[in-house]
Amino acid sequence: MNNQNNIPLNSAASVHSCRKEEAMNEKLTILYCRLSRDDGDGVIESNSISNQKNILIDYAERNGFVPYEIAVDDGYSGTNYNRPGWQELMAKVENDEVSTIIVKNLDRMGRNYLQTGMYREMFAERGVRLIAVNDGVDTANGEGDDFLPFREIMAEFYARDTSKKLKAVFGSKGKSGKPLTNKVPYGYIKDPNDKNKWLVDPEAAAVVRRIFALTISGIGPYEIARLFHSEKVERPSYYQAKNGIVNYPSWLKTSDPYQWCGGTIVAMLAHPEYAGHTVNFRSSSVNFKTKTRKKNAPEDWQIFPNTHEAIIPQETWDLAQKIRKTVKRTDSIGEANPLTH
Repeated sequence: MNNQNNIPLNSAASVHSCRKEEAMNEKLTILYCRLSRDDGDGVIESNSISNQKNILIDYAERNGFVPYEIAVDDGYSGTNYNRPGWQELMAKVENDEVSTIIVKNLDRMGRNYLQTGMYREMFAERGVRLIAVNDGVDTANGEGDDFLPFREIMAEFYARDTSKKLKAVFGSKGKSGKPLTNKVPYGYIKDPNDKNKWLVDPEAAAVVRRIFALTISGIGPYEIARLFHSEKVERPSYYQAKNGIVNYPSWLKTSDPYQWCGGTIVAMLAHPEYAGHTVNFRSSSVNFKTKTRKKNAPEDWQIFPNTHEAIIPQETWDLAQKIRKTVKRTDSIGEANPLTH
């Protein structure tokens, strides 16, 4: 198959063009691939991006669908269409650049049957042909049209059922005292032998201890932020990304890695995790169709004491909370709090 070895297999939203110069003015075929993190272990291999690309490229080249481009959404849920690859595809459709869209299965388009049906109607109005290779659907000749709404409803039922199962799994894990968050707090790292166990990061932990000590001495969070900036202390996000503690390359893209925010320090001071406790269920999902989360009231949190090594002694943490609740501190000038005298 032509060009297969040049295809980037791991891009979250990539487009690979194999246009020929003589065909530059022709409308495109878009080969669309999607893989969700919610796709269970049993289907990851069969639905993998590389597998989808291989199937779609083979189909396109055997059936003369050239020129074509490949749009990819790797790690995006099918329950909504706010995905980079899909948005690029739709921009081309709206610009009348697309003749055909080919997917491996209809559920790769999405698992929201109302929106999927809306897009199908839009494609039909614009004369865009839709092919789902493994489902035997081709809107050019009506194959499978009678069953399309049923397939889309079943795809949404699958997404809803998967969401319920995942929620049950996470709920059980959270109630067992294992941390639900994938992001360890600044000051900790994950144990390489047990992802549910946190270890103290000595360098960052020293900064955390200093934040609590400065707070107890009466220095406000915004004054601490300015102090750290002047001393060129790397801010948490930059430090964690630089040291591979989190996999967020975008956190390294900053003009000032020492720019601390007072709000960051306020949040750190309120974290029971620094006293050695695990806190679960700080937030919950709105519904299975969106990644939007809402904050839960503190009384709905579940706190599991002494689950990992504390960076801050409990009495120090408690004192910091007491001082933070007072209102007589002047953060702008770092005036000492009367409670510390």
